[in-house]
Amino acid sequence: MAVSTVVGFVGLGVMGEPMCRNLARKSGARVVAFDTRSAPLTSLGADGVERAATLAEVAARADVVFLCLPGEPQVRAVCLGPDGLVGRVRAGQTVVDMSTAPVALARELAAAFAARGAAFLDAPVARTAQAARDGTLSIMVGGEAPAFERLRPYLACMGAEITHCGPVGAGQAVKLMNNMVVAQTVVALAEALAVARASGAVDPKILFETLTKGSADSFVLRNHGLKSLLPDHHPTAGAFPTSYIIKDLSYAIGLAESAGLSLEQAGVTKRLMERTAEAGYTDSYYTAVIRTIEKR
Repeated sequence: MAVSTVVGFVGLGVMGEPMCRNLARKSGARVVAFDTRSAPLTSLGADGVERAATLAEVAARADVVFLCLPGEPQVRAVCLGPDGLVGRVRAGQTVVDMSTAPVALARELAAAFAARGAAFLDAPVARTAQAARDGTLSIMVGGEAPAFERLRPYLACMGAEITHCGPVGAGQAVKLMNNMVVAQTVVALAEALAVARASGAVDPKILFETLTKGSADSFVLRNHGLKSLLPDHHPTAGAFPTSYIIKDLSYAIGLAESAGLSLEQAGVTKRLMERTAEAGYTDSYYTAVIRTIEKR
């Protein structure tokens, strides 16, 4: 089921590596990948992914290039840097940014690529690293409908829920609001847990298990709450770190401010996460915010 001869993939981190692997296994296309680290490229070689020596090689060989990078600085460097994709794409190519980045950047890149005759879509992802491995991500896409339809077979290799959210930037807007709501819910759960522990009024395990049976039930409760907050387990490997949620909250707040809105609760959540990072949990799963909340 290959609708393109060669697919490129740039950025092979916790999410990008399994996403690239699923493309190689399911799409039927040749996949060429680039990352500054050799370990994921070596690992993906077993799945037939071809190693690109440079970003320029990906641009030269691929018809569609997927990006999965940490945030705005990296996306800017890969697309707009001296050796970036904008200066190397050819007419008819498509670039798909699956990173989480500002809406304004998605629009800027769409214009830059369009000037070169190339299409650009933003397609950030939601759900866990396990979902990336399983190919069951939720993918939120911004871009023109015909380009979205051309890409859908590839996206289906990586995600179980694929939504065309609207024009360029719409995918990023949905992703930022998703992460903002999730972060605020994590803080609410951490506060409830802290009250249970400090007051002794109810066993914390019973609290969370009972919440799953009522109107407070949620994906966040069952995953972030029961699996991380309750056992007080906040890993530094393979999890979404505090530094990333601060980044995403900053993008979400920036989008709101550009529309003349002030998000008070999001601001409080961001400050709590910043205090958590300052306490030494920058690289820990951001559920470590419970340590900040419980600090007396």
